[in-house]
Amino acid sequence: MSVAEEIKRLHELHQAGALSDEEFAAAKARLLNNGPVPGDGADLWRLRRSRTDRWLGGVCGGLARVSGVESWIWRLLFVLFVCTFGFGLAIYILLWIFVPEDELIGN
Repeated sequence: MSVAEEIKRLHELHQAGALSDEEFAAAKARLLNNGPVPGDGADLWRLRRSRTDRWLGGVCGGLARVSGVESWIWRLLFVLFVCTFGFGLAIYILLWIFVPEDELIGN
């Protein structure tokens, strides 16, 4: 999809009320500045474990920041995967080990 088509689609969503003025302006600026398009996989490389939104390792807080989904929903999903399929704990531990933690900015 071209940039013009994407801006047209954003404008339609804005007119329909699906996007607020701020969301529309931010999405348009991101498209015009050739920033990453949400859902293209570039957000995954920014994944960092949260130092502030954490219960154990900060994995759910980091996933929440990257995906835009609340951290309590990620926690619920991990618990459901542990209870139903049994692999949620393994995935959480692997993410805890391999995903770097947020860097402290100015102590």
